[in-house]
Amino acid sequence: MASTGPDTKKRRQERVKAVLPVKVRGKDVAGETFELIAHTLDVTPAGVRLGAVRRELHMLDALTVFYRQRKMEFRVIWTKKMTGTSEYQVGLQATMHDREAWWLNHSESKVRETPQPMAPLVAPAPSPA
Repeated sequence: MASTGPDTKKRRQERVKAVLPVKVRGKDVAGETFELIAHTLDVTPAGVRLGAVRRELHMLDALTVFYRQRKMEFRVIWTKKMTGTSEYQVGLQATMHDREAWWLNHSESKVRETPQPMAPLVAPAPSPA
């Protein structure tokens, strides 16, 4: 699987695994305008990794991604051709930071560092009056 793009070992934000249907619009390497249905693999407020993209893209190409009634602008950061298919995975960076772009609460995705008390499984018996 050939991959293009910068070293991605250092993440600035935690990824949230989310498979969400999206519509993608842009231009491919041949300069042809396209619109296709793809899906997210994981998201952050600043970017997204897409799967099922059936067009080859250049790095830094502009793409528009539609999710529900949202329209978001991205730049291609990396592409990876999937072995044995005509599909690519594509890493995108948002051109504008929108914390609520995917309607996911990213703060809830982090593991809590301190244990939280559990609620009792059985309701306590009423006290005699």
